[in-house]
Formats: sequence, structure tokens, C-alpha cells
Amino acid sequence: MEFRLLGSVAVVTESGDAAPGPAKRTSLLAALLLRPNTAVHVTGLMDALWEDEPPTHAKTVLQGHVSRLRALLAAHGAEAYGVELTTQGSAYLLRMPESLVDAHRFEELVALAAAQRNPADSVRMLREALSYWQGPALTGTVPSAPLEAAATALEELRLSSVEALAEAYGKLGEHGRAAAVLRAEAVAHPLRESLAAALMSALARAGRRSDALDWYHRTRRLLADELGVDPGAGLADAYTTLLRTPAPAPAAKPPADPGPPAPDRPAAGPSAAPPSPRDHGGTPSGPPPAPVPPATPARAPAPAAAFAPASAAATAAAPVSPAPVPVPDSEPYPAPDPRPAPAPVPAEARPEAAGTPVARAVPELLPRAPRGFTGREGEAAALDRAADGGEGPVCLVTGPAGVGKTAFAVHWAHRRRDGFPDGRLFADLKGFSDTPAPEAGVVLREFLLALGVPQQRVPESVEGRGALFRSLTADRRILVVLDNARSSEQVRPLLPDGERCVTVVTSRDRLSGLIASDAARPVPLRQLPRAAATALLATVLGEARTAAEPDAADRLAALCDGLPLALRVTAARLAERPERPLAAMVGELADEQGRLALLDVEDVGVSAALRLTLQQLPEHTARSFRALGLHTGADLDAFTAAALTGTTPARAAADLERLAAAHLLAETAPGRWTPHDLVRLYARGLAEQADPEGLHRLLDYYLYAGLVADAAAEPGSQPCYALPADVRRPAAIPEFEGRTAALDWYAAERPALEGAVAAAVALGLHDRAWRIALAAWPLMLMRLQDGWTPLLEAGLASAEAVDDPDAQSRTRALLGWILHEEGRHEEALVHLAQAPVLAARAGDSISEAIAVVNHAAVLDATGEHRRARELMTRAVALADRIGHPSTQVLTLQHLAGHCLRAGEYEDALAHVLRAGELVAPDAVVVGAQLRIVRGEALAGVGRLEEAAHQLERAAADAEAAGFTEGSARAAERLASLSERR
Repeated sequence: MEFRLLGSVAVVTESGDAAPGPAKRTSLLAALLLRPNTAVHVTGLMDALWEDEPPTHAKTVLQGHVSRLRALLAAHGAEAYGVELTTQGSAYLLRMPESLVDAHRFEELVALAAAQRNPADSVRMLREALSYWQGPALTGTVPSAPLEAAATALEELRLSSVEALAEAYGKLGEHGRAAAVLRAEAVAHPLRESLAAALMSALARAGRRSDALDWYHRTRRLLADELGVDPGAGLADAYTTLLRTPAPAPAAKPPADPGPPAPDRPAAGPSAAPPSPRDHGGTPSGPPPAPVPPATPARAPAPAAAFAPASAAATAAAPVSPAPVPVPDSEPYPAPDPRPAPAPVPAEARPEAAGTPVARAVPELLPRAPRGFTGREGEAAALDRAADGGEGPVCLVTGPAGVGKTAFAVHWAHRRRDGFPDGRLFADLKGFSDTPAPEAGVVLREFLLALGVPQQRVPESVEGRGALFRSLTADRRILVVLDNARSSEQVRPLLPDGERCVTVVTSRDRLSGLIASDAARPVPLRQLPRAAATALLATVLGEARTAAEPDAADRLAALCDGLPLALRVTAARLAERPERPLAAMVGELADEQGRLALLDVEDVGVSAALRLTLQQLPEHTARSFRALGLHTGADLDAFTAAALTGTTPARAAADLERLAAAHLLAETAPGRWTPHDLVRLYARGLAEQADPEGLHRLLDYYLYAGLVADAAAEPGSQPCYALPADVRRPAAIPEFEGRTAALDWYAAERPALEGAVAAAVALGLHDRAWRIALAAWPLMLMRLQDGWTPLLEAGLASAEAVDDPDAQSRTRALLGWILHEEGRHEEALVHLAQAPVLAARAGDSISEAIAVVNHAAVLDATGEHRRARELMTRAVALADRIGHPSTQVLTLQHLAGHCLRAGEYEDALAHVLRAGELVAPDAVVVGAQLRIVRGEALAGVGRLEEAAHQLERAAADAEAAGFTEGSARAAERLASLSERR
């Protein structure tokens, strides 16, 4: 048992989190946990439970919550952990080991980290400390003054810990990681000058001097606009130092390794960090949407709290799961053999006991061979090879529910009858069944009787029966089929001992333990290929019927997901009505709402099989499976699963692995899991039993992750949205090593992002919907013809629903460009003409400049060159007035492109050279675009050698960044240039 304060207040048990109950009971628990082993007076508790003056009956309400809290603790065995809620006069005392509270462990690790001399040790301890945070502290409590003050104190300690972590990274020379850690908090807390100063220093040391200067000016403007003050001494000193110090080359990473966190608190996955505020970088082939205003300023710290932890009073608070470090595998000691050690056969179990030898019977316990069996030639060949290889192989046939494991094993056993002259044994271990699994002793007794042991000579003990079974099989050639095994432990006592024996085990689980201890040879059984699936239908319905409707038969095989169980149920329904066309059944199964019901007959079917699989899993894993029904996409990674379940990525990954081991998911790409269609439908049917907050957490996760991916894909650009005021920080967010990784993430998550927009609209969360619709803008600009219009139109509808002019401006700017690329120029210009007006109404000059230049670019492309030049000149003036470098680059780039097309090469060269002085060093794509324009301008003024050099570098940079359109354009210009040289 543990207790969580750093996130949603909860009692953490072996079976999962237990919410205390209503907000006031949650607040009571939080108030007591903030002062463990200290008597807290009733008046102090009432102040914590009510925002305003407590009502006259407050004491009675408090007593009721105390009573229910005691019952909750008792139900989870609190006494065994030394936890007791007692009454002391007019106060309550929660006796407990303080180490059970995550906030206490967090504070201890922060203090230990401060005392370390080795920065690598500090990094390890701080990362472990910060991994305890799963959201804002004291989530779920009443917003009373004492608890808000305590939450603020913990948040302050978290922020100072983030700054300390960045400082430790800096001492190790890892300035890029320091900047990544600080960037997340600087976006969320834009008025915290110490964060901005530390981020500036880290960016400069990482070789990103222009980003550091940009951050200073952004913060200076915010301080002036929001508070009417100038930067304080710390921020001003950081700026002065930055101006006076030449930008160093990025430091080489020293060999020191911060090492893993403590083994009892493993973490997995990269840090959760929203990106720095940036500007949408545009391209001559497609400028991005308008940028966003800075994030909403953080709330000013509350006064010191009566319930604030002592060590949190003057320091600062923790980010949500900064980059956790994976725990390495333990030393590979040889695993002990879990099988029973060879033992002397008990006297009563020896074959020669009582002076009468055991009759050498040939057992035949196999069920009848399955009818209409088709396919599986490859898997049967794998079993043949194992059986013919000797050494008493154990073959492990695994696969999802309904895939036909039992039918395959029995079919193969009948086909290989001549290979086992001493008999064939079979036992259904009922590992995934509503009926209890048979005990090992019961199975062994049946085996011994089949082997000819007289009933009166079957040993009484399980050990004796096992020893006799191994003795009798030692010199025989016997096949043992152990069907429907739940675990390796269930199988091991039933394995024969002879080197000539073969054992075939079937299970819905991978049974990795059996592979480790007994060298079991996996034979995975997957869904039937389309041809084999339609052949199975034909065995039940007849060749003539399926041949008459080949397309419908093929579609039925697809809708049944290649599962033999589903195919047989479908065929059974059709066989009952021979006059019914197969196409009619296709129409019914195509309806996802009723598909699973149609694939069940009485107590047999897909749903029943999946239910039995699920009930054998640990409760926390089953809870994760139910949460998958809320997911808006086809596949997911550990970070998405963590958001859905409200856990950490490490715990979510463990549950995903367990679900994959049970064949409820498949790892279709490294780190991404996918349920098969019927499993997905089943999970969706269970979604009502999932945590109702799961979908909301998922939407907020995509908001944070989208910002991080944007920053990695387009360095130097401002985020395309500010986070909503009520957004909840996820437990962790992936980091992206560069542009390619971010674009790959967008591509993988695109279906889920589109589904998330639809889900947000359905929930009325329009403030989430329009933001998620814009999140993948870098991928949109890379794949302009990829059908983005419906997504952006949904985002625009949500922006209009919340009457947010800034949101409408950004969405229209991007939608207009996409429509233009699709050839829908009139529609595009309608949106692009409105975008600047909306941005001006919102008071966002950066958005206005970008919207104006987008409008101008499309006017230029559609022949309105004079009006386009006027708007581009206006956009450059707006950007210069703001002094925002990336917006200046964007507008100058478009103006240079316009001059090129007009044959004004000297002007184009001047504009692009000025833009080149402003572009961020790590903005590779924008840099490549500028080099292309520069090369074209140089060619226009006759400087052909310089032009070729610029185009060659542009092609190489674009290729390295995955910007195929840019590399193709540069190559085309080079080819044209070579004809002139």
C-alpha cells in the first residue's frame, strides 16, 4: 500500500489505484497525508474541506468522511502496512510510515540529490524523484486555501528540482537535454524568470544562441504585457552574459552515465516536455498556419500553507515524468529449473511393485479429429521438424482466442499417429475456461490409468504419480497433448521424461517460462490467410455456394478477421438458411455495432472466448484492456496507453506486453501495439467499464505531445496553440531526437489524432478539438495532397464554436493553404482573406503577419501579382515591427520568391541573404528552402558557380531532413543550371 499526493490523490494498492471518494473525502485524506503522524485539529480539517466558511453541520460531515476513510483503509489491509487513522480528542491522527507517501519520497530524493558531488548521481536521483509526479499535486481535492497553498509549495519544489536537474545535465555537458527539460516548464510557466534564464543559458551552450535570444525577448515582452515590469536582475544578467560570450561549440558528452533509477521505481520512455514557444516556419511551397500567443501565465504562488510539507516551503515543484531512465536487465544468472527434481520412484509406484509388471498399454486419449480442417501447412511442418528432431521436444502452440489452436494440435496428432507407436495422451487443462482447471494429480492419474497402471497401484501423492509417469514414459515414444494451458507451472508436472516423447502444449499465453526452463519450441498460430479462410467457409457451406459469390466469401473472411472460430460461427448461421445469400451476411457483419453479437452462438463465439481470456489476467492488466476501448486510433504506444489508464509509461508498457503475451494485442512495429479488429470491437464494448476520465486524459496528452513534436519537427517555430487553462499534464511525453522522429510519430498517430478530434467534438470539448486538428501541421506541409481538408474543417468548426478569433485565424490560414494545394483556389482565398482580419481582432501580430503572407502567396500563385507584392511587403513590415526572427524569415522568404518569379534577381538575393542571417541554426528545412531561393537568385544574376554550390548544399540538407520535395526541387534547379554552364 502506498499513497499518492503528486497527481490524483489516491490509495495505491496491488490491484491498482483506489480513489478515496468525493472531493471532500479526498481532501481529508490529503490533509492528513500532508501531516503524517501529527494530530490535525478538526478546525484545520474543516478549513481544508470547504472553500468558504464551513456550514454549521461541517463537523458531522467530517466525521462521516473519517468513518468512510477508515473503512477504505481497512478494506485494503492498511493495518498490515502500519497505517491507522485514530482520534485524539478533537483531532485526527494518521499513523503511518512516511515512506508510503510519494511526496515524502520525492522530497527525500531531492534532498539527497542536492548533497551529491557527482552530477551523474544527482541526475539519477532527480529523475527518479520527478518520476513520482503523475499530474498536478493534490488533484481531486477541494480548492480550499490550505490545500491550494500546499499544492503550490509542492509545485515550487518540483520546479526547483527541474532547474536542479538541468543544472546537473549542464555539468555533464548535456546542454541539449538540459534545454529539453527546461523548455517544458518554461512554456507552462512563462513568467518564471529563473526558468527563462536557465533555458537561455542551456540553449546557448547547446549552440542555439538565436533561440536563446529569441526566448529572452519573448519573456521580456510577456513581463511587460502581463505584469508591466522589466526583467529582473537574474534574467537581465543572463541576457548580458549571452551577448558578451561567443557561442561555444556543443560540448562533447562525457563518458559519465547518470545510470538507472532505483530498481524499485523503474521508469520508461522519454521525458514529458512541451516544446519552446516557436513560430510556424513556412516554405515557398507551403507556409504553415499562424502561430499562437504565449501560453497563459502561471498562477502566482499562494501563501505558505498550513498543510505544506516543511521541505517544500521555499523551494520548487516537479515536472510530470521527465525522461525516465530504463532499468537494465539484471545479471543473467542461470535460471533454476522449476521442474520437480528427479527423485527416486516411491516403492509403491515402481512398476515391479507387488511382483506384477505393469501391462504395456497403448493409450489413445485424443478427441476425434476436427472436421473440415484447412490450412496450417507451414505450422504443421514446424511441428514435424520438432517431432522428428528427437531430444523429447516440447512444442508450444500459441495464439489468440478462436484461432484454432486445439483443432490444429488434434489434427496434427491424428495425422502423425504412426509416429507414436506407444500411444497418445491428451488433457484439457481448462486454463481459459469457466470451469476450474484440473489439478496436476488428477491429470496424472488419468495418464497412469491409460498407461496400464491398475487403479489400486496409482500412488496417492502428486509427487509419486509424477515420478511413476516419468518412469513409464522414459523408454517409450509417446505424444502428450496438453491443451488450453494457463501457465508454465500448470504444464511442468505433466511433462514426460523420455527423449523419444513429444509434448504439444496449446495456450493463449506465450508461456515464456516454459521456453526458458524446458526449451519449448514456439509454434505461433496466427489468423488464417484469406485463401485458407474462404476454404474453411467452403468446407461447411459447400464449394458451390462460396463459388457462386466469391467476392462475398472473401469479404466474410475479412470481417471474421481470419479467426477460425468466427468463420465457423458465420458458416453455421449461413448453413441454417441455405437460401440466404452470402452478401446479406456481409451486410450484417459490416455493422461494427452488431458484429460480435452475430459471431456468437449460444455459449460459443468470439465474445465468450475473449471474455475467458480476459478473466485470467491480473486486474490491472484487464483494466488496461478495457481502457483500450476508449482509444481513438488503431494502434498505440506506451505513452498513449499511460494517458488512457492514468499510469506511467513503464506500467503501461508492462500491461501491453502482458496483453500481447495473451494474444490480445500484437506488436506490429517496435513499441507500437495493435489489437485485431474483433478484439478492438470487444474492447470498445467494454469501454463503459473503463475510467471515464481516460478519454479526457488522452486528449490532453495529444495536446502536450503535439507541442513537443512540433518543436522537434520545426525548430525555431512558435507553438501552433497555447495550452487550455484547464489542461492536465500527462504522466510522460515522448522526446524526439529530431525532425524525422517527429514526422514518423505524426504519421503513426494520424488516425488517432483524427479520431481524437471527433471524440473531442462529441464531448463538446471544442477547445481541445481545434488544437488537436492543428497539431500535425509539419506533416501536413510535407504531405500537402494527403487529404487533410476534412480534419481542418472539423477544427475550424470547433474554433467557431468557442468563438475564438485566434483559433479561427490559425485554422483558416492552414486550411486555405491546403485547399490551394488541392487546386480549390477560390475556397482557399475565402479562408486566407479572413485569417488576417481574425488575427488582428485577436491582437496577435505574429499570427497576422503569417496570415497575410499566406494570403499573398496564394494570390501570387493565382496571378494577382500586384496585390500579392503589396501584402508581402506589409507582412515583412509587420514581422520587422514585432522583431520576431522566425516570422521575419518566413515573410522575407516569400517576398524573395515573388521577386524571383518577377525576374528581380538582385532584390530576391537581398531578401534571402537577410533572411539567412535570422534563421535558427537547427531549422534545417527552412535553411534548405532559403538556399534554393538563394541559388536561383544567384543564377539569375549570372553567378553560376555560387548558385550550383548553394543548390547542392540545399539538396543534401533537404535529403538529410527527409524533406523530399525540397531535395527534388533543388535537384531540378541543378539540372537546369547545368544546361546553362
